Formats: sequence, structure tokens, C-alpha cells
Amino acid sequence: MSDSLRISDKKTNSGLVFCVLFSVLFIVLVAADQIIKQIIVNTVKANGTVTVIKNFFYLYYAENTGSAFSLFADKPWGIYFLSGVSTILGIGIFVLMIIACRNSMKLIGLAFCLLSAGAVGNLIDRFRLKYVVDYLRFDFGSYTFPIFNFADMCAVVGTILLICIIVFGSKYFESFWGLLFAKRKKENAG
Repeated sequence: MSDSLRISDKKTNSGLVFCVLFSVLFIVLVAADQIIKQIIVNTVKANGTVTVIKNFFYLYYAENTGSAFSLFADKPWGIYFLSGVSTILGIGIFVLMIIACRNSMKLIGLAFCLLSAGAVGNLIDRFRLKYVVDYLRFDFGSYTFPIFNFADMCAVVGTILLICIIVFGSKYFESFWGLLFAKRKKENAG
């Protein structure tokens, strides 16, 4: 067996391992989001608020019919629009995660895993409940930061990681981007 074939096999095997690992991580994150939300519904919903750190951090039950910062919450069609967008983004980002993993691009795969888990975690709520359960509330003096949940945290951390990759590892991200468009060029040429 030639050396180049062995290197290709190692990359393929490594990529398959990362696809499986990040797929399992995706499932764990979505499951954790749903479990935490159910705990909040069972324990906090009746009281509305549980003080964790007085005048700063609360578990606060909220039903968000909109998106981030309650965008589209006052529109009757908002939940359907957001569900559609979340479905497309969740699937698209998951596919990008698989492409990154198959090519052993771990950090990009992780970023897309977190983004996809966040989108799907909230999507499940939208389909099941017609709203998203939010519960983490932080007060800074008279300012209350918009209430959020674990799925939101996954999406934000994934976004920050992706921005860091783009800014500080632009060649790494460019090689990923090149993979996406190299396949299209081959398809169009063939």
C-alpha cells in the first residue's frame, strides 16, 4: 500500500471518528437543553422566579414566542417564520459540521456542532410548545439582560468560536471554505 493511500485512509478514519463524536455531542447538547428546560418548567414555572444571587442572577421562567431579544414575538406568523428559518439553519449547519469533520477540521466542526445544537434545541420548543422556554436572567443594576437559555448559550459560544477561527485562523477557515466551493467547481466542470 502506498504512503499517500495510508495518509488518505488515516484522514478518512479520523474524519469519521470526529463525525461520530460531534454527532454524539450534538445529541447530548440538545438533550441537555431539553432536560434543563423541563426541570425549569417543573420547578420554576409555578413561582416564576428563583433567586440564585440576589440583585444579579435569577432562574426566571419566560415563554419567548419570538427569536433573540423577542424579535417577531408580537407577530402571529412569527413562530412559523422562525420555525422555518431554524429548520433550514439547523440542518444546513449540521451538514457543514459533517463536512468539517469528514475533513478533520475539528474546531470548525465544533463551532458548527454548537450552532446547530442551539438552533435545534430552540426549534424543538417552537414545534412542541409554540414558544421557547427561557430561564437565565441577569440584572445589572436597573438593566436586565435579555433572558436566555442553554440552547442560546450553545449558539453564542459556537458563533464566538467561528468568529475567532475566521479572524485568527483565516487560512484554516479559507481551506474549509475552499472545500465547499471546490466540490461545486468539480460538479459544474463535470
